[in-house]
Amino acid sequence: MKKVCVITGGGSGMGLATAKCMPKDKVIVVTGRTLSKLENAVKELNELGYEAYAKTCDTSNREQVRELAEYAASLGEITNVINSAGLSPAMAEPEKLIRVNALGTVYVNQEFAKLMKAGSAIVDISSNSAYILPGFLANEKTFALAETDEEKFVKKILSLPNKLKGYKASGLAYGLSKKFVIWYAAKSAYALGEKGIRVCSLSPGLISTDMGALEAEEGGSLIETTAEKRMGKAEELGFAIASVADERNGYLAGVDVLVDGGSVIGKKFVKKN
Repeated sequence: MKKVCVITGGGSGMGLATAKCMPKDKVIVVTGRTLSKLENAVKELNELGYEAYAKTCDTSNREQVRELAEYAASLGEITNVINSAGLSPAMAEPEKLIRVNALGTVYVNQEFAKLMKAGSAIVDISSNSAYILPGFLANEKTFALAETDEEKFVKKILSLPNKLKGYKASGLAYGLSKKFVIWYAAKSAYALGEKGIRVCSLSPGLISTDMGALEAEEGGSLIETTAEKRMGKAEELGFAIASVADERNGYLAGVDVLVDGGSVIGKKFVKKN
């Protein structure tokens, strides 16, 4: 049976770069909201020797995620799921950010896990923005509502901008959604570990992609604390994500892998003028 790798947000940027780093014996399914972009990605992958397919999916819609999982399973055994679909503060209002970035992660992990076997892996993509917000905002009781009362979860998350001064609503919602991704990936690791499904998250820094360009002005200060004073390259993140998702990395679970050029830790070492 063929092995299948599903990459949400795989039509461009880090998602497509990750697909190009996967072994060529994998069937690659790239998914996103824009079919034309996905078809271009499939063409690129085919030219590189991959067997690849496009499937549109809005990860904030559980039914569409379920259909995506069933489609992938029809192609073979799902061995790798890389959930890189997400929106940045410049791309959407706070509620949409929460529904795509946070609830989308719940849907992907839950629906795919139903069809995955021991030895498979899920990698949820977060962001180093999750490390910038105060830790007390990661309220586990609020986060847990994502599985029991989605509307209450969204409402509680969206109420925080009204209580905190100095934070833009969209930036705060984004950071919270990415804090949630790290938390939920860890929770999923323990919930699914008994089935042999490995789960972890990976947090990129500011990356030179179309999405990264939208955030460059607002997040430019993150570059100043990187070790090399630059944005990351999509292909660098693609290699990192593919490595984390690789079945040979079987003992890497329940943790977040920070791939941000040293931006977060750099706050301790870089002197500000």
